Amino acid sequence: MRGRRARDRAGEVGGAPEPPPSLPHPSVPPREGKRAGRQEAPLPPKFVGELGWSADGAARAPLSGPGSEVPVTASAGTVSRPPGPAAVCGDEGAAVSPGLVRRRGKPSPWKPVLTGPAAQVEKIFIKKLAKTHYEATPFAVSVVPEGAEDEAELPVLKKSEKNGTTSKISRELKEIVFIIQSQSNSFHSKRAEDLKRDILKQAADLGKELPTVLLIHEMDGHEGAWTILPLMRDFSVTYGRNSSWIFFCEEDTRIQVVKLLETLGRFDESKEWFLGKALYDEESTIIHHYAFAENPTVFKFPDFAAGWALSIPLVNKLAKKLKSEPLKSDFTIDLKHEIALYIWQKGEGPHLTPVPEFCTDDVNSYKVDHCATTFSNFLPLCGEPVKKEDVFVAVKTCRKFHGDRIPVVKQTWEREAALIEYYSDYADISIPTIDLGVPNTDRGHCGKTFAILERFLNHSSPRTPWLVIVDDDTLISIFRLRKLLSCYDPNEPVFLGERYGYGLGTGGYSYITGGGGMVFSRIAVQKLLASKCRCYSTDAPDDMVLGMCFSGLGIPITHSPLFHQARPMDYPKGYLSHQIPVSFHKHWNIDPVKVYFTWLAPSTEESLNGKKVGYNREDL
Repeated sequence: MRGRRARDRAGEVGGAPEPPPSLPHPSVPPREGKRAGRQEAPLPPKFVGELGWSADGAARAPLSGPGSEVPVTASAGTVSRPPGPAAVCGDEGAAVSPGLVRRRGKPSPWKPVLTGPAAQVEKIFIKKLAKTHYEATPFAVSVVPEGAEDEAELPVLKKSEKNGTTSKISRELKEIVFIIQSQSNSFHSKRAEDLKRDILKQAADLGKELPTVLLIHEMDGHEGAWTILPLMRDFSVTYGRNSSWIFFCEEDTRIQVVKLLETLGRFDESKEWFLGKALYDEESTIIHHYAFAENPTVFKFPDFAAGWALSIPLVNKLAKKLKSEPLKSDFTIDLKHEIALYIWQKGEGPHLTPVPEFCTDDVNSYKVDHCATTFSNFLPLCGEPVKKEDVFVAVKTCRKFHGDRIPVVKQTWEREAALIEYYSDYADISIPTIDLGVPNTDRGHCGKTFAILERFLNHSSPRTPWLVIVDDDTLISIFRLRKLLSCYDPNEPVFLGERYGYGLGTGGYSYITGGGGMVFSRIAVQKLLASKCRCYSTDAPDDMVLGMCFSGLGIPITHSPLFHQARPMDYPKGYLSHQIPVSFHKHWNIDPVKVYFTWLAPSTEESLNGKKVGYNREDL
């Protein structure tokens, strides 16, 4: 569904709106970069211990201490172990390869250094020079854990330097450019600044040279900066000669700088690398235009929450491609998937290389000892949740859906709302609904939405600071939304939800997709209606027109990944695993009541501490 969106709004089934006209924005001016010498960056895995030879000629590898030995056999090119102790050690075998030390999979407690009779294998000496620096001649060991055959081979060991670990780390850190995928809203910009300070503080403890840390919302006032690709040429010009990596992360990503350096150090920075925590679709989905329909699991894309990295050679390649082939005017729906598709280039570019050290477990989890990154899995809460009476909920519907969609709302989330009204093309006192005098349309619902905005401003209590507009097939947690809104200032113009984009590569605007719910502060509604920006037709796509209007007013769209335009089954399980969702959308082929109580209904534990709880989330 390239270039169009599939919708099922109230009164609309499968219609795709014609996009409204795009708005121009200034191009990104290039900046000059300085030439600097490149450093040898990769840090090797920490091989410790020694593989010796027993009296009977069998090699033995220590496990965790003296006397803990596993017999292994050696031949002219391989080292293997019997299956018995493998479950304890974690690796099924190892192969000897000349020249390089390579390593696949997670770190293992089986850490051999080979010595042995020349008749069986040439002598190999791996000498520990520093905590993470080794030399190998003339052979080295490749450790291949069971099940790791599909993972990318990671080049590691390089000759160590004499200047010491700290100075080398300092230089390598200088060669990483950190890009925080930040937003201009005061709540989000503060969180991004906090992360920037934390990165620089860790860096200051390692050496004098600090890395570059950029906040993406501050980059040139570019409307489409959040989509990353329009900035590649700027990255190439500015950092293409004196950097090795561009590392991207979200404002809630937590980074262990030393572990990140060790992780990136495994990869040859002179090659093209696209690194991240891999996500994949278990079945083809509308939000990815049903890509790879025959087997969607084959295509991997990064979870931004864990952080992701591009080597400079790949950045330079992308910049060159963008110069000759500018991005087409199109929709941005799921950025992480679309970036991976663009880099892959139908097989001509690199696939995503999964990196196990890029994690989305909470920082306090027992699982994170090996992680270079973690993620905050808390629902944001900044003081007390906003009061029920401070949130006005408007439900868009039409007569033909009064009998099937509205009962779902009443069975699920209606009880969480103190102020709620249903707006339709027919007044039904049994619900009740309000006829706004706007006929139902088969496509967009711009006329109805603007009538709701007018009514909120002129008929609701002026003390009600927040308006939420949802479809009649939106499933939402008003309880969680009230907690989330505690972090936003209602005196600022706030337009909040799941962010999409239209034509951001060539001019255009961002917008909040309506199905997951659109949240407005009262002052945002006031500024919008005072501007006289209105629908170009009654059946125009309301969410896109709103995005165009707010863009023209200079009011930023505020994105929250907790709002969802589609159903839970349309998102990777790994992506939802570290979320506390606020909404989902559509009733297609699901039991919407079951989805609500599985994913969105508040629990006792959650209401007490705001943490993600272990719901029994079936395949819905």
